[in-house]
Amino acid sequence: MTPSVHHPRLALARPAQHPLADTVRKAGWQPVPYSFTSLRVTGAAPPILLNRIQALLVLSPSGAKVASPNLPEGLTCLVQGAGTADALGREDLEVHLPSEACAEALWELLQQRFPHGGEFVLVRGERSREYLEVAARGSAWRIHPWVTHHEAAREPFPPMPKVEGVLAMSPMQAEILAPLAQDLQRFAWGEATAEAFTRAGAPAHAHCEPKPSLLWAMLAQHLNAQSNP
Repeated sequence: MTPSVHHPRLALARPAQHPLADTVRKAGWQPVPYSFTSLRVTGAAPPILLNRIQALLVLSPSGAKVASPNLPEGLTCLVQGAGTADALGREDLEVHLPSEACAEALWELLQQRFPHGGEFVLVRGERSREYLEVAARGSAWRIHPWVTHHEAAREPFPPMPKVEGVLAMSPMQAEILAPLAQDLQRFAWGEATAEAFTRAGAPAHAHCEPKPSLLWAMLAQHLNAQSNP
């Protein structure tokens, strides 16, 4: 009889059927959904009138959901990934996706579609890494941030599930998880998230750029290292 293989459990703030949960499984871990933060809408108005911009840039499904009801019909939207496009939930918008679901590819798409620059509004959360704003600084692409939401700990706060590791998807999540995961394997989605773990006194054991393929590589490599010290 073949002995069963133990897959270490990894807590992450995504549903069991989310593509990133599938990535975790493929890397040899068992994903454990742990929803411990929620979104709070800021209620902020767009920084400039949306009928005067060349396009709207949207980084996440959360931002898409908040912004969607306020968008004029026919607006051109450059969105970071398919999930963000779906979250807009509008058939009357002109939606374009970059070659990869990352801010770097979105910046390339922006330059390709609008080679002469222009005025653009960027929908983002309160603590996004500001890659696009920095990349466009001093250029013909004038990006106006629209901070639509921020992340906060759930109330009442749910207890940590029994796991061997945690994956923080944002700096806020890292700050919340750090004191709870002192004895666990700590992984970070993005450099800013890893830095937040360090600031909170519990450095990440590994981090990757926010791409599913790199998440798989990080988790698989770490698991292999643990199995073959």
